[in-house]
Amino acid sequence: MDNPPPTLTENEIYAAIGSDGIQRLVAAFYRQIPGDDLLGPMYPPADLAGAEERLRLFLLFRFGGPQDYLQRRGHPQLRMRHAPFCIDQQARERWMTLMNHAIEECQFSEPVSQVLRVFLGNVATFLINRS
Repeated sequence: MDNPPPTLTENEIYAAIGSDGIQRLVAAFYRQIPGDDLLGPMYPPADLAGAEERLRLFLLFRFGGPQDYLQRRGHPQLRMRHAPFCIDQQARERWMTLMNHAIEECQFSEPVSQVLRVFLGNVATFLINRS
């Protein structure tokens, strides 16, 4: 099913939901990780808070907010940073399932939810590194 073009651009997401909205999204996603049989083992429990912070900072930067991610970590280099993890189609689908649950939990407007789903789906597909 094709999605109609979003009415918002990616760079307008921060203006629409702010730091609080991105924080809520990332927190809702990461609350699901420890209990997930497929993705949970990819996230070391001792660094779960760090992973949450890195995603939050990345999304803030990517959606038009503060540039703290670039200042702390430099260019995202997402494929390189995710290379140690086995990301196949099944992992991609699970990641998106959990992220879609997080988007639903946050009850963003439909235009915001649509932009988030398209962007995050594209990134998740880009990160597949195993067949």
